[in-house]
Amino acid sequence: MAHAAQNTKAALTVATLLMGIAGLSGCAPKPSVDDGKPARDEIRVSASDDFCQLSRTRADTGTSTFVITNTGTRVTEFYVYGAGDRVLGTVGDISPGLQRKLTVQLPDPGNYYTSCKPGMIGDGIRSTFVVSGKPATRNTQDPFTQAAEIYKKYVTAQTTELVTATEAFVGAIKKGDVEGAEAVFATARTFYERIAPIAESLPHDLDRRINLREADLRPGEKWTGFHRLEKDLWVTKPQPDTNAVADQLIVDVKDLDSTVNDPEWLSPATVFTAGARRVLGNVATNMITGQEDLYSHTDLWDFQANLDGSRTATGSVRPIIAERHPELGRQLDAAFATAQGLLDRHHWNGGFVYYDSVTEPERQELAHAVQTLDQVVGDMQGVLTPP
Repeated sequence: MAHAAQNTKAALTVATLLMGIAGLSGCAPKPSVDDGKPARDEIRVSASDDFCQLSRTRADTGTSTFVITNTGTRVTEFYVYGAGDRVLGTVGDISPGLQRKLTVQLPDPGNYYTSCKPGMIGDGIRSTFVVSGKPATRNTQDPFTQAAEIYKKYVTAQTTELVTATEAFVGAIKKGDVEGAEAVFATARTFYERIAPIAESLPHDLDRRINLREADLRPGEKWTGFHRLEKDLWVTKPQPDTNAVADQLIVDVKDLDSTVNDPEWLSPATVFTAGARRVLGNVATNMITGQEDLYSHTDLWDFQANLDGSRTATGSVRPIIAERHPELGRQLDAAFATAQGLLDRHHWNGGFVYYDSVTEPERQELAHAVQTLDQVVGDMQGVLTPP
């Protein structure tokens, strides 16, 4: 049960490190000022380890502001979804005791969904949120462009949190706190793995700089990024250049954040949905072997993040799918639910068990579910071909 004890300690260390980095000026969004008198249009959310309680579950069409307070013991996230898991707004890295605000546009009457994700894993604690009133002014934007802009909001939210979480990870390394750095490693990588559908299309060789595995090194190439530091932490212990590699990782994730926040950057819907299929195929055939997080065995955190990111990518185009092929949307929902259900079996103490404790039959069952999902996403590609 060494891994179980390690997971318990990891959960506490992650919360402590992220709370510490959030307290540094300019490193994380500051908590909202709470004078005890919520604004008329604000919806208070109490997010614990076991429940996600909203002060009200109805709103009028237009702008809604959610004020989320983490009353639990684990870092949490809050999401607002439209139909088909279309992410309309998200805020993450809410450490215990902290408060964050999320403002979203809910333009049409109907059922939306909210979710708190304690530990930042799984589907979270979901509930229906009902919007009524007159539809907002109809968006005349091309649906593919609209999908791309919605997906960009998700990507930029993830890279913002990636910077903060990576600063916590690097901060622990530079203090010589190996155990603390190990504990926060998987959480920091989550934000990068969620944007995997567009990783290979990033400029400046960012994907290799941030996420290169040792087995993929080119002759003479300097090894940097998360996996180099993973080996330093779990195998060799810190090397003379470990701090320099950690500093470079901060530079690289800030470069990534700046890149996707550039007004000129926009990934076409056909690119990020094709990227989702590539990611799922890689999970099913390569990552399933345990080669991704070879030293830390935190692969299940990566699987969850890849599933989250692929679900968001496909969710961004769900209005197009609903119009052109409604049955395919239902197939997507079922395939994602099956894969998520298998991942959920491996939850432990607010995270996941380590991958070297997952049996070969369990790995193959998960691989089969992801392969099935990959095929459905492949079918979606044909439907998305612009007329």
